[in-house]
Amino acid sequence: MEVRTRFAPSPTGYMHIGNLRTALYEYLIAKSQGGKFILRIEDTDQERQVEGAVDVIYNTMRMTGLKHDEGPDIGGEYGPYVQSERMGMYMDYAKELVEKGEAYYCFCTKERLESLKESNAEGAAFAKYDRHCLGLSKEEVQAKLDAGEPFVIRQKMPDSGTTTFSDVVYGDITVENTELDDQILMKADGFPTYNFANVVDDHLMHITHVVRGSEYLSSTPKYNLLYKAFGWEPPVYVHLPAVMRDAHHKLSKRHGDKSFEDLVREGYVVEAIVNYIALLGWSPSGTQEIFSLKELEENFDMAGLSKSPAIFDIKKLTWMNSEYLKAMDFDKFYALAEPKLKEALGDTDLDLKKIAALLQKRLETLNDIPGLVEFFKTLPEYGTELYTHKKMKTNDEIALSSLEAALPVLENLEDWNTTSIHDALMALVGELGIKNGQLLWPVRTALSGEPRRRYGTGRHSGQGRKPAQNPQRHRTAERLSCSFDKIKKESVFSDHGKYRFSFSLKGKAK
Repeated sequence: MEVRTRFAPSPTGYMHIGNLRTALYEYLIAKSQGGKFILRIEDTDQERQVEGAVDVIYNTMRMTGLKHDEGPDIGGEYGPYVQSERMGMYMDYAKELVEKGEAYYCFCTKERLESLKESNAEGAAFAKYDRHCLGLSKEEVQAKLDAGEPFVIRQKMPDSGTTTFSDVVYGDITVENTELDDQILMKADGFPTYNFANVVDDHLMHITHVVRGSEYLSSTPKYNLLYKAFGWEPPVYVHLPAVMRDAHHKLSKRHGDKSFEDLVREGYVVEAIVNYIALLGWSPSGTQEIFSLKELEENFDMAGLSKSPAIFDIKKLTWMNSEYLKAMDFDKFYALAEPKLKEALGDTDLDLKKIAALLQKRLETLNDIPGLVEFFKTLPEYGTELYTHKKMKTNDEIALSSLEAALPVLENLEDWNTTSIHDALMALVGELGIKNGQLLWPVRTALSGEPRRRYGTGRHSGQGRKPAQNPQRHRTAERLSCSFDKIKKESVFSDHGKYRFSFSLKGKAK
């Protein structure tokens, strides 16, 4: 038997993490067993539909690589794959159940149903339908239909006994039939309810595995009774535990929790998101954590699914994202980084590819880029306290002398590239007889104005340009010169503007 799964979202808004995880697991169950993955749009709840939500579904599937084998856009032998385009069949199937005595017409008004809630001992929270219309004769039913009275069709639940179903994650579950309400199958507007339509569609589309959230466990006995009423074989059920914000709260957009689109906008790469979501409720057999989609297809096993709720840990996702960025092919990385670089730097003569190469191993998310490269465009305001660094054994005085020594060396370099800059500065360290940090820290601070070590010197160097042709060289000299004035103006370490501390070429302080 061919394994067939379906992702059947309702177009009601964004793609939240739980929805995407369901789609991913359905895809992996099918592909790990050589089966088919189907996309079906369940749009029977017309009131909750959101304009553009269908596009969100398609875009998400495309971005994540969850390519469906059948669906509204590509067709298939069991279409149409949009529920609103299948409307004619649902009423026919509902009437079939009426004829079998497994369902019945209900003409109760909204007001009467509300009164049931008010009279119920448990209050309005829950009140089972009292089967007021179950006792109507065929003649009474027909008379009401002929009169055009609004109606719904309800499923007739057994009066006694139990219903048992098996779930891959939760095992065998048994419920008392007396606890089941006579649920509505067809609404007064002629649309089927979700519970009815997806049973009919799953059967007609030969779906073998139904994957959904554990909140649907309570509805599954009703689904099984529908399958039994029709004489159909029920599918394999796979109910997934909730994805949690913390130990006590589910992920919720209302509480500011991230959707898939939010995570992409915040600079997380799609592959990392998919990888992380795959581990929210599934444990691979080994210790591997980083999986490509292809590797997930090869390694996924339903036996690894957990019944324990999964907590969405943004720190873990961020770590995984940084690993993906580090390992990414550079051309692919640059394609992602370039828009961020251009957004931050605007029109510039800087070599963006060289900046990207330096960034790739340092990023957690792509959205880190603008903040990390701002200083290339504008030197931030900073105090001379940055020049004092205990570990680097430097202070204002040492910084000024080091920068004054470094400027002519850098201005006179024949070749302006990372290697020559590094070699020239290290040679100067030897000439001055000082620690590496006593030169490199002041140079880094003067060029970036940043308190944290982020980049090495020569970070935006051009290859082999002559001094007059090299704007990067000019910018370097300009920033070093500005730092002289800053230190002289803001530091109190001199007598009448004369510096008491400098280096001789032999490195002796005087």
